[in-house]
Order: sequence, then structure tokens, then C-alpha cells
Amino acid sequence: MDDIAKIDVTALDAAAAEELLETLSARLAQANIAYHQADDPELSDAEYDRIKRIVLDIEQRFPSLLREDSPSQAIGAPPADGFGKVVHAVPMLSLSNVFKDEDVIDFDMRVRKFLGVTDPIAYTADPKIDGLSLSLRYEGGILRQAATRGDSETGENVTANARTIADIPQRLTGAPDILEVRGEVYMDHDDFQALNLRQEQAGAKPFANPRNAAAGSLRQLDAAITKSRPLRFFAYAWGQLSAPLATTQSDAIAELANLGFRTNPLTKLCRSADEMIAHYRQIGTARPDLGYDIDGVVYKVDDLALQKRLGFRANNPRWATAHKFPAEIAATRLRDIEIQVGRTGALSPVARLEPVTVGGVVVSNATLHNADYIAGRDSKGEPIRGGNDIRIGDMVEIYRAGDVIPKVRDVLLDRRPDDSQPFVFPDKCPICDSPALREPGEAVHRCTGALTCPAQVVEKLKHFVSRMAFDIDGLGAKQVEAFHTDGWIASPADIFALEERYGSGMKQLKNREGWGQKSADALFASIRLRRTIPLNRLIFGLGIRHVGESSAMLLARHYNQWNTFREAMQQATPDSAARTELVAIDGIGAVMAEAIADFFASETARVQLDALTAWLTVEDVAAPATEGSPVAGKIVVFTGSLEKMSRAEAKARAEEMGAKVSGSVSGKTDIVVVGPGAGSKEKKARDLGLTVLTEAEWLDMIG
Repeated sequence: MDDIAKIDVTALDAAAAEELLETLSARLAQANIAYHQADDPELSDAEYDRIKRIVLDIEQRFPSLLREDSPSQAIGAPPADGFGKVVHAVPMLSLSNVFKDEDVIDFDMRVRKFLGVTDPIAYTADPKIDGLSLSLRYEGGILRQAATRGDSETGENVTANARTIADIPQRLTGAPDILEVRGEVYMDHDDFQALNLRQEQAGAKPFANPRNAAAGSLRQLDAAITKSRPLRFFAYAWGQLSAPLATTQSDAIAELANLGFRTNPLTKLCRSADEMIAHYRQIGTARPDLGYDIDGVVYKVDDLALQKRLGFRANNPRWATAHKFPAEIAATRLRDIEIQVGRTGALSPVARLEPVTVGGVVVSNATLHNADYIAGRDSKGEPIRGGNDIRIGDMVEIYRAGDVIPKVRDVLLDRRPDDSQPFVFPDKCPICDSPALREPGEAVHRCTGALTCPAQVVEKLKHFVSRMAFDIDGLGAKQVEAFHTDGWIASPADIFALEERYGSGMKQLKNREGWGQKSADALFASIRLRRTIPLNRLIFGLGIRHVGESSAMLLARHYNQWNTFREAMQQATPDSAARTELVAIDGIGAVMAEAIADFFASETARVQLDALTAWLTVEDVAAPATEGSPVAGKIVVFTGSLEKMSRAEAKARAEEMGAKVSGSVSGKTDIVVVGPGAGSKEKKARDLGLTVLTEAEWLDMIG
């Protein structure tokens, strides 16, 4: 097993999965910034997608390990400075990815299972353009605003630049009063080569690939530069609408073409997974002659009413996916193996490589996962790469596939130096020298230094100020490291004391190198702004092991208030009623519940929490928009077989209406919906005198 993509995820335990996710997430966060902000990708699309696939597979098996920086949660990167910010009326979500024919079949099966149908479903299939996503807002038929994807919710205002692209109409006739058209800005191969020739003649740095050239051209602060670049635009989707375009995806795309937008002529309506796969192969064969870059094929459920029923996961639709093309491979020398320490103490080995270009992107780092992976073993002790270990100085094969970190595919033993030695994984933390232990059943070595380990403290602080936690502008990773090194911040509470301690006197922030009055004032203002924080962001910002963004929201919605949540967690000892309630929350498993209870049982954590919350006003979690919902705030349990909709659709519908879906029946349960084969849960519900409804009665209640 010489390819990480072939890892048997079902063989991973929670500890091994967590260690792998921590390594992948750190690399992906860096890759997202390089790709979306700097337009200088560090990973190929194939690498990025392959890593993302591994992460998603692990998250399906271990939902409690969902991270805020997981590729299933993170979309793009925050808007760069220099452009005005645009809040998208409808978020510009990313797509899930598939890589094999079997994955396409599974996608179709999941869609039909969710909808509870056995008949074939029609899908559109069109090339996935390798460019920069753009949203065009028309009001009264006039182009009013153009914005990049950004982080899916907030993008960059590039209206002046978009107006210079010939493929983008300035006025529309017959369009809805409000129409947001979404598509991809890209550059043809011939135009790209001509641009690079001009760059070289002018003594400027040539672009690495057409995607970089298109992104860099669209994001010029001077629209005249954008105008001089040969940009193109394909329309393939929409955002906010004042009136529907059509009832199907295919007809809506045809309507966009009628309005004057370029749409891809290779888009095809497919009526089965086999037809989707056949069209994927056809497009793959034609790929070299298209004249522009694509990195896969996108499948979407054609019926828009079914799309609405399928809805969305955290940040991608259930009704669409991208079938990506295979990865590329290159060979390079392994210079060194560096051990990094994460916020949970996990020691993660990283390969430092001789820079090599893979799929048009320069790669200099790759993940090595853990000690077993370096030694040539999987989590079960079985050989991988033929049992060959990885050594410093080796010539290794590197691949990039999908949304993922570069990985070591194999070792070229015939090119191994004669004096090479096996790598000895450290038994001490490289930062604080505390013992690094590998607990039975775990794949990861973990530093035992906890809050005495500077690396863990710094990583926890970085997590605290990260975008999905407290999101403090001006306090990024570099600033956190510098402030910690100088003794300015050692815990989250110290961040809120910065202005009080360093806003005046001899050691003023404005007097530090790289700072001034304006930047210091801006940071203090940003910190003051975050003294009011929603409950879910606070929970996530605490950096509790296994608690990601989604699970933090689940906890916030269940307990509503900070004091209620904290008191319940302090009471959540094993076998307590509070622990039973915690584990019963759908999506909160026993492993996560134990980690949360352990955190709140720590005297050090309690002291830090007291100091932190003294600065804060914690907002109750925002309830879903459920006005008029008969089940808002009620705890609902589904048991037995449902006949008119799938369990997944029933759960999603209930949560949309403000209900809390639980996996177990207790005295706090409000409604139990039963179907054939309900069994013990129905009996317990009736014994407790709870409201028990049939599926038909439930559907009648929610309308």
C-alpha cells in the first residue's frame, strides 16, 4: 500500500485519525491562502483534492473529529487587503469531490437514498473550469457589482475589473430584476502563452499557469491592467434571484445563454451514474484539445425542486459533486524530516523536500503522518510501500491529488545513499523536551508538556484568534508568536488585556517594530469588538480536543447560554445525567463528550476560563429562523423505518424548523416519531408518557 489515498480509513482509531487531520489541516490552511489570496498555489489541484478526500472519509467515520480548518469546512480564504469587501447574499459554497467511478455511483445512491426514491435521477455534467470563481450581481438588468468567492460568505469587490471582460454583459434584457450570475474567470492556453511572452519581454516574472494568470489579472488594483489581460468567463450557476430562471438546472443554464452569457458547450444531461461516468471519460479524452484548463467534471441534480429538498451540508450542497482528474507524480530528494507540535501536543513529521514542480505547482513540503508511516507500516502494523521506510536523503516520489497536502507515494531504493540511516522518531518534545508518549491504541506521539509547552500554548492561541473562532483582525499567527515570545500573551485573557497593559507607558504597542499608532489602534479596536462573542464561537475558540466548528454549534444550540453550558459540562462526570444528556446530542459521541468533560474538570482550564469570561459578553446562540414552526426548540427522536422520506431528510427538515434531533429517548424528549421496527425506543417513549407520532402524523404537524 504505497499510496495514502488507499489507506483503510475503517482501520484508523480516533487518535490516529486526529493526528492525521491535524497534519492535513495545517497544510491546507497554508495552501488555501497561497491559492486564493496570493494566486501562487503551493499544491496542485490533484494533491489538494486527494488530501481533502482522505479528510472527508475520516470525518464520516469520526464525526467528532471535525475541525474548523477541515477542507469540508473551510472554503477559499478571507478576502485580501486592497479591495472592498462584499457579503454574498447567498454564500458561494464549494463542492465535494469524488475520484473514482465507484464514488460517482455512491454519490447517485446517496442522493436517491436521501430522497427515498428508486427511479433514476437526471444530472447535468459539465467541465470544471480551473479558474477563479466570480459572482455578478445585476439589478434591473444592469451589472452593479462583481465579487470573488473569498471565504464563501465575504468576497472582494472587483466590479471595475469585471467590467473589462468582454464575455461579461454590462446590460441584460429580459432578466429577473435581481440576478446573481456565477461562473469562472479563466484564460485560454494561447492567450496565456502570449501573456507570458510579453511578461518576459518586459523583464517581469512569468505566470506559473493559466489559473494563476487569470486570478492575478482579475485581482489587480488597477483595472487598466485587467483590461490588458485576455480574460474569459463561463457562466454555470446563480445566487440571489428575484424570480426563478427555470425549473431545472439544464433549462436555467440555457436561459443564462439566452441572456447573453457564455456557457460551456460540453454540458450534458445524464440520466444515470453510468452516463455521468461516460461523459467524464469523453471530456477527459477531449481535455488536451479544449484550449483551456479543466480539472474535472461537475455533476448536479437537474431538478431544482429536488436540489431544494436535498439542501446543504456545512459548506457544500448534497445535490452536486466534482469528479476530479487523476494526480501527477514527480521525484525529488528528501532533505530533512521536521517534527512540528500541534495544539493538542501531537508530534507531526513533515518532509522538507528539494523543490519540485508537480502539475504546475512548486512543492517543497509533504506530510509524513506519524512514526509508523515513516517506518513503512500502517495502523495495523501491515507493510506499506512494500515495507520500505523513509530516510533523510532518500529520493522519493511525490504526488498531488485533489484538495490535499503533497504526499510521499514511494521511495526509490535504487537511489538511496549508501550511508543513510533509519529515522528515529523522537521520544521527547522538540520544543519543551517533555516526554513524548504514544498511548496504547494511538498512532501519534503526544507531548506531555501541556500548557508548559510553548508550542502547544502558541498553537492554542492561534486557534483562539482564528477566523472561525474569535476572528481578531490584525492578530495573526506571526503576531501571536511574537507577543508570546515577548511575554505579552500567555493565555486568551491576556489578549483582552493588551490595550490596558500596552496601550500606554514605556512598552506601548505602537513603538514595536512593524507597528504604529494606526495599526495599534486598529488592533485594540478589533479586540474590543470581540469582547461580545456568540456562544458557538467561544466554545470553538477554547480549542477542546475533538470539538470542531459544527460540533460547537450543536452544543451552543442545545445549551443556548454560556452559564448553562459550563455548569452542565462541569457536572458531566461519567454515569451522570449531564453526561447522558451530552452524549445524546445527535453528532456528539462518547469520545468528544469525554474530551469536553475532561477540559472542564481541569483546574487550570477553569482558572483561565474565569479570567477570559470576565472580559466577555457571551451572546446566546442565534436560534434558526423558525417563526411559526410547531417544533421549534423541541427535542425529536426518529426511530424505526421511515417510508415517505429518508432518515437523513427527516432530520435535516426537523433541524431547519428549529427542532433538536437526538439519538436517544429520555424524559426531556418532546416527540418520538416512529416507523416500522421502532422497537425499544418506542416502548421507552410510551412508558415515559411522551408524545409518539407516526410518520404521517409528523408530516401533518410540520406541514
